[in-house]
Amino acid sequence: MKHVLLITMILIFSPAQANNQLKERAMKSKVIMQEFMLELKGELQTSMKASGPIATIDVCKNKAPAIAKKLSDKTGWKVARTSLKPRNANNTPDAWETKVLHEFEKRKNKGEKIKPMAYFKNVNNNGVESFRFMKAIPTGKPCLTCHGGNIKPDLAAKLDASYPEDKARGFKLGDIRGAFTITQPVN
Repeated sequence: MKHVLLITMILIFSPAQANNQLKERAMKSKVIMQEFMLELKGELQTSMKASGPIATIDVCKNKAPAIAKKLSDKTGWKVARTSLKPRNANNTPDAWETKVLHEFEKRKNKGEKIKPMAYFKNVNNNGVESFRFMKAIPTGKPCLTCHGGNIKPDLAAKLDASYPEDKARGFKLGDIRGAFTITQPVN
């Protein structure tokens, strides 16, 4: 009987099953990332068309954190954005995110496409295990208005006033702008 119990435990915690659990968490994370991206993109596009880029800075500054909070509250996870060159200091990457962002850059430099680029892993931080997921954000043409190397002076002045520690400038089309990031508790 003890032998059967041991076999059952091995089956429950087999590497294949653990990988399936990671993949399932990754798929659920992708759904939330997609929801975040689509809602934020919609808000930004609507504001750009109605009011232009200067007014859209306030939309991005207020709506992106509100969307992240709403999704965090909905899921019980930490949902956010981060970048090696953050506009908002609150989006500064932690050590794990920094490492993944650098890996994304290496993968891009080897020819991997940015749009589907993602990474996930269970991580133990000071005895607390969590599932971490990141999805790269490519710099598209619309992003260059506020994140490119040739920002109009009136727009730059508004960015300076809104984000005194802004580092999110000088991007080129096809750069990795940053990443969506999710931390899920592992129960």
